[in-house]
Amino acid sequence: MKKANLFIFLLFPLFCLAQSTFKLKGKISDETASLPWENIIISTPEGKIIDGTTSKEDGTFEIRISKGFYKIKISPQGFINWEKDIAIEKDTDLGLILLTKKTNNLDGVVVTAHKKTIEQKIDRLVYTIENKASTTGGDALNAINTAPGVVVQNNAITILGKGSSHVMIDGRMLELSGEELNAFLKSISANDIKNIEIINNPPAKYDANGTGGLIDINLKKGRRDSWKNTSTLSYDQNKYGIYTLRNNFFYNKNKFRFSVSANAKSGYRNSDENLHLYFPDGLQHMNAQSKINEENLSAKLALDYDISERTTIGFQYLNDRSNPNFKSDIIIKNYDTENKLNSTVLNDGFNNRNSGNQTYNAHLLTKLDTLNRKLSVDFDYFNYDSKFDRDFTTKKYSANMDFISLDQYGRNISNQNIDNRSIKADMEHPLEFVNLSYGAKVSFTKSKSSLLSYDNMSGTPIIDLNQSNEFEYEENNQAVYVSGNKKINEQFTVQLGLRAENTQTDGFSANLNQKIKNNYFKLFPTLYLTYKANENNSFNFNYGKRINRPRYDLLNPFRTYINSNSYSEGNPFLKPSFSNNFELSHSYKEILRTSIFVNSITDGYGVIFTSDPATNTQVVTRENYYKGINYGIGESYTADLTEWWSTENTLYVLGSKTIFTSGINARPTNGLQLDFSTSNTFSIGKATKLQLDYTYSSPVKSGLYTVGYMSGLTIALKQNLFKKNMQIAFLANDIFNTAYLKDFVSVVNGIKQVYSQNESSRFFKVSLIYNFGNTKINVKQRDFGNEEEKRRLAK
Repeated sequence: MKKANLFIFLLFPLFCLAQSTFKLKGKISDETASLPWENIIISTPEGKIIDGTTSKEDGTFEIRISKGFYKIKISPQGFINWEKDIAIEKDTDLGLILLTKKTNNLDGVVVTAHKKTIEQKIDRLVYTIENKASTTGGDALNAINTAPGVVVQNNAITILGKGSSHVMIDGRMLELSGEELNAFLKSISANDIKNIEIINNPPAKYDANGTGGLIDINLKKGRRDSWKNTSTLSYDQNKYGIYTLRNNFFYNKNKFRFSVSANAKSGYRNSDENLHLYFPDGLQHMNAQSKINEENLSAKLALDYDISERTTIGFQYLNDRSNPNFKSDIIIKNYDTENKLNSTVLNDGFNNRNSGNQTYNAHLLTKLDTLNRKLSVDFDYFNYDSKFDRDFTTKKYSANMDFISLDQYGRNISNQNIDNRSIKADMEHPLEFVNLSYGAKVSFTKSKSSLLSYDNMSGTPIIDLNQSNEFEYEENNQAVYVSGNKKINEQFTVQLGLRAENTQTDGFSANLNQKIKNNYFKLFPTLYLTYKANENNSFNFNYGKRINRPRYDLLNPFRTYINSNSYSEGNPFLKPSFSNNFELSHSYKEILRTSIFVNSITDGYGVIFTSDPATNTQVVTRENYYKGINYGIGESYTADLTEWWSTENTLYVLGSKTIFTSGINARPTNGLQLDFSTSNTFSIGKATKLQLDYTYSSPVKSGLYTVGYMSGLTIALKQNLFKKNMQIAFLANDIFNTAYLKDFVSVVNGIKQVYSQNESSRFFKVSLIYNFGNTKINVKQRDFGNEEEKRRLAK
């Protein structure tokens, strides 16, 4: 009954009586011909956009609007803007609107317009990668890593000072994280990305999950009355080689829009890991060399159809399959207190992995009336499955490499399946005094994991019931939100939001015969305030409360062996953490941007690398073990220094104050970190671009860990051919091989651990991109005040 009342509330505007409307029409032309496909924007005398339309092929247009006073504006490219104030009291014909072409006396001068690379909006930062040579032929993960204030490392995508971030595609959340998320993003071509939105404090419209904010990847859309095909072939050379082939097709005609893309990848990358464990009886050094398969096949299908001028329905399907098998050769050397080699352990294993995910989406967008009230509804289904089969042997040798014993010979088979179903409805409801939006979402998630552990020491596989387990987990969430945006005057704009989420979780471990249930209801307020002091200076303040729910695999209590001396286990009692996030920023001429932020975290959880000195074993666990504050100040400078040189630069000073709240035998460390990046693009003629990028992150102490420095120099070259129909790009990434995790140190139970990992950070890439299609009929798309929300539709 409650759900029925909720949807009646959401759909109520459908049954409201529409106001009386009148017809407004006219025809747009210049001195020689009619002008089709021009935008006609209708706003209030104060400048608030009410509605709009587009002129037809013969230059005529027609629209119905309510009685009132309006400003009619036409801003065609290459012509002087046309504006008129008008009172609508009856059907009105504006007649022939004659536009005048812009003229100038700069003979022989070519003026080239560049899109803004970075644009600050009230609740997000919009980053455009169109001119980036380093992303040409690359993928979405590579593109995200170039965004200001965003770092990709160790399978985590992080907004600096915020923590791990969730990722959306065209406003739709990806129910993936870690290695699986990175693999999926690698299947998306960077050439298909329109822009990347960095949302530090997401508005009430979005799920409150995730302390690290959101990153929304908006893909390019096909132009009206045209079709286009883009094919990309690239080759990466690290220690091994990787081939990638992508093809994307767009078709857009009349009421129908269609796109399909496919991605295939094959090859290998190398992973080099080192771990030093300083036990009381001597050092233990582990080195792991892995050859990881980059086999991947993915596809995307999107359909949209305009049922009427006001209503659009659509469907999307994504399928991503990967087979990241890898063979690991692990060498563990044990030393005594005098640093003399005692023994060597060889751990050989082959990991047969298969994983994939499928996403289905059906959506509807309808414009209810001329007051610009809009209702959108989304139905989503997501499925993820993975299979992990690991064979391994552990042999012990003396210091002289004489065989001593076979310590382990076993096999682990683990499977995981995640299903997520959700439905949400969003309403845009402009009022005279505020732009109101509200909506609701219900989500149902089921996760099932299993592990079968076999001992092969006898020659016959024997199942080890103590190490085998099944874990089932369900999570249901119901949410409602309301948000209001108000332009108080020409200087102040404010946006307030409130989201309420009710969550029920239910976990069951078969091996432990244990059930874990949790129910909680939480409120998540948001606030955004923009002050435009003058044409050159603007200020922005935002606040948001967030929740960070543990990933499903972190809740699974069963034990997985990494090698004979190290294993990992989940924690079904992990609780979500909460954060309060504050940010104040200043923008000068949209060139120089300064931001100051503070984030407080309670019930923080994370990975703890614990060591047992009695058995010389490393245990990887997860716990809610800290609370703390992250803070920092960031500076970004983006400018076209000359006609041929553009630059993007960021400098962040970050700090933290962490307090341990659980009984782990460790002491927190706190300090400051410096993060710097610069990206410089040089235009060498009309068709060639050279890009030089450099990043540096200083050593840092934060909470349980200290991390060493990282830096990287990247050079990219892009050449346009055949009027930009073909592009060739060359990329040399991390030339000096210094942009990898090093000196990752923690001390627990008095045992110091030092870890490093390099997964083919240095590589060379060559890419070839070819575009063809019918792009002669370029139809301009309407761009009104709510266009930001319309990115939810894949057109």
